Amino acid sequence: MQDIIQTAESIQQKAWQVIRDTQVMEIWSSIGARIHLVGSLGMGLLINKRDIDFHIYTSPFRLSDSFAAISRLAANKDITTINYANLLETEEQCIEWHAFYQDQEGQPWQLDMIHILDESPYAGHFEKVAQGVCKVLTPEMRADILRIKSSIPPGERVMAIQIYKAVIEAGVRDLESFRQWQEHHPDENLLDWIP
Repeated sequence: MQDIIQTAESIQQKAWQVIRDTQVMEIWSSIGARIHLVGSLGMGLLINKRDIDFHIYTSPFRLSDSFAAISRLAANKDITTINYANLLETEEQCIEWHAFYQDQEGQPWQLDMIHILDESPYAGHFEKVAQGVCKVLTPEMRADILRIKSSIPPGERVMAIQIYKAVIEAGVRDLESFRQWQEHHPDENLLDWIP
């Protein structure tokens, strides 16, 4: 168990270094945004996927502010690519930014920055999910989640929230039992799940 925890802590320290190096939080704060770390890093559950997730809110929302923040981020020489999706007219009511960063060791990182309208039904939702997970997470559950995540073959797409739910609610402890849980819960609605 200690090895998996040490591996996770090592990659999480690198993730925090990426946050410091890019100044992503300061950049968004400079336009008056509230920026929240969500996803696996925020819950201490990042291990093998080099991605960092943020949800961002501004009041009032201005598209020009979003572009202003991203233009500052793009000035970082280690940001190699930035993708953009305008989902303002969809149910999500957000702008998605995906920035790709190369760290000092040459490892790629993805920064997912979702700029959400306060009126979006998803505003604050994933922050509540993260709080709920952290509230019920035991050291054993954390180790089980990290073990399952690190056992998933590269390239296979599994939503981390599936793993969290399987471990927290069903007591799943390893990849084999997680796969069995997936078979019995193929249409699981995870968007509404908060532990």
